[in-house]
Amino acid sequence: MNSENKPVDEALIRHLQFVIRSCVRALAILMVFVIVMGVVDVGWTIWQMLISPPRFIMTISDILLTFGAFMVVLIAIEIFVNVRIYLRDDIFHVKIVIDTALMAVARKVIVLDMEKTEPLAVLALGGLVVASGVCYWLVHRTAGRSLRIGQDDSNGDPPARPGANAAG
Repeated sequence: MNSENKPVDEALIRHLQFVIRSCVRALAILMVFVIVMGVVDVGWTIWQMLISPPRFIMTISDILLTFGAFMVVLIAIEIFVNVRIYLRDDIFHVKIVIDTALMAVARKVIVLDMEKTEPLAVLALGGLVVASGVCYWLVHRTAGRSLRIGQDDSNGDPPARPGANAAG
């Protein structure tokens, strides 16, 4: 790389990182709006179920629908936590991302209507549950590993892989 272009490249990268962080801030604001609207929707859904005949009784399918709505709001909160941590640390914490994905898989399992779901889809979802569980176990078994985004090395080289020696 030509040394005359380095200051220009660094300025460009700083500008692009500012744009990305501004977009992430906008996403955080939008996610808070989504969370608030999700809570309002859950409350409205419960209210509608309670006032419709038979009054103040929720069927099992009503309860499952309510659980699904709760889980969607909790997943939105987890995504907001991911965005907040990224803004604070410039790091995507793999554990939190895996936790969020596992919660989304759990939501799908909770609200799954076995009567309307094809057997192959149930099998695929079972594979996803096993794969998510293994991923969760692997990530939580390893010491706090995170992916740092946007960090600049002084010599412009990519960071060395863990365990790689300098000679080769």
